[in-house]
Amino acid sequence: MTPHLAHIVRHPVKSAGFEELASVALEPGRALPWDRHWAVAHAAATFGARPAGWASKMNFLRGWAEPRLMAVGAALEPEARRLTLTHPDLGAIVLWPDDEPDRLIDWLRPIWPDTRPEPAHVVSVADQAMTDVPEPWVAVAGHATNRAVGQRLGVPLSIHRWRANLWLEGLAPWEEFDLVGREIAIGTVRLRVEERITRCRATGANPATGRQDADTLGALEQGWGHRDFGVYARVLTAGTVRTGDPVVL
Repeated sequence: MTPHLAHIVRHPVKSAGFEELASVALEPGRALPWDRHWAVAHAAATFGARPAGWASKMNFLRGWAEPRLMAVGAALEPEARRLTLTHPDLGAIVLWPDDEPDRLIDWLRPIWPDTRPEPAHVVSVADQAMTDVPEPWVAVAGHATNRAVGQRLGVPLSIHRWRANLWLEGLAPWEEFDLVGREIAIGTVRLRVEERITRCRATGANPATGRQDADTLGALEQGWGHRDFGVYARVLTAGTVRTGDPVVL
């Protein structure tokens, strides 16, 4: 099978919402637009109401601490300043987080454990995605690798457990690791693959239910001797990528 781009996914609010896109415009040295544009800081965050720049994931609500966050779905309409979030236990909410931060916090509060620091601030920083690493990278993953992990567990795994941005079909399992240090082209856009992504227990949560139901980390460790899944890549040239675009290694 010729490698191609199978899915484009963004996560407007860090750890709380995913949506699939048909296309997206990428810019050199920038993360995927509107990906992790907002994050919800908890009361024990090491900064005040707003960080000066990138801040560690330890400051925010995360699926690692509460798997039910993984079941939030999203639909973002930037031009209309409208974000729709849905959850099987919370229903739906429509808002613009910059304008109504307290509504977002109150909506998430029922599924956040009261044994952890409470949700406190909605954070956004201009030109800085609140991804897990400070570098402006996009996360790339392979469908074949996801299937390999699912086969080891004996269950099919949703791609949304892994929170990647660009999903490639047509590579061999784990072939994306061989691309570290190399350039790839997706349609007319060139990217350089920078490093592997080490995963946390949030990937064990089912994005349809928000329940922990798969030992993804155990499968990675027992099957392949690591906790890595997917790679980070830096955008080198501007352009629009679309699902179905060919991938040239």
